[in-house]
Amino acid sequence: MPPSSEPNPLPVKAVILDYGQVVSLAPDPEEMASLAAVLAVPRDVFCNLYPRDRAPYDQGTVTPDEYWFRFAEKVGVALDIEKVVKLRRLDVAMWSSVNPQMIRWIETLSTAGLKTALLSNMISDMARHARKNFPWMSHLTCQVLSCEVGLIKPDPVIYERCLRELAVAPSEALFVDDIEANVLAARSLGIRSIRFASMTQLLNEIFSCGLAIPLPAPALIPPERSNGD
Repeated sequence: MPPSSEPNPLPVKAVILDYGQVVSLAPDPEEMASLAAVLAVPRDVFCNLYPRDRAPYDQGTVTPDEYWFRFAEKVGVALDIEKVVKLRRLDVAMWSSVNPQMIRWIETLSTAGLKTALLSNMISDMARHARKNFPWMSHLTCQVLSCEVGLIKPDPVIYERCLRELAVAPSEALFVDDIEANVLAARSLGIRSIRFASMTQLLNEIFSCGLAIPLPAPALIPPERSNGD
């Protein structure tokens, strides 16, 4: 399905971005291995279990300690508070590398007068870290984070909340996310949406969505990174 099926779509007034693996880079396998090592389980076992039951954690209905103690129970490992603290720190660090090209695009969009939003399923530890350590967030019109609003994608209500905060109609927004279910949910509300796969693919698709502000050229600097607290 194309990003927009409207014959003459309205100009894009707002760009809504997911965080994980859109603004941020994908987790490094070595970082995943470090988390697995704390639990003394193979990395493939850890990677298989990590996304499970993540939704309540993202939504804020499960605390960080509850999430990790439940994880440990599944793999038959005893945890103490010291290890939980380490897991929480490593988890945040793993998601703290951001794509500098995407950050410059956010700044470019803001300078051009477009509204921008971060709409993310994000755990509370990461949300606190991001607000404290990511100066680029000041360029955003709003930030709708699941742990703070008690909602998670693909629930339509979280998209509607973001649209209200941006004060735009669904047809005036462009949404970018790497998860198909989240993209389909946005499209069902009339939001022009792109499933992110790569920067090249995103560049090719934004013009078809009626957005004439291209992505900046790739950076010749390493990814921006902020270590976990």
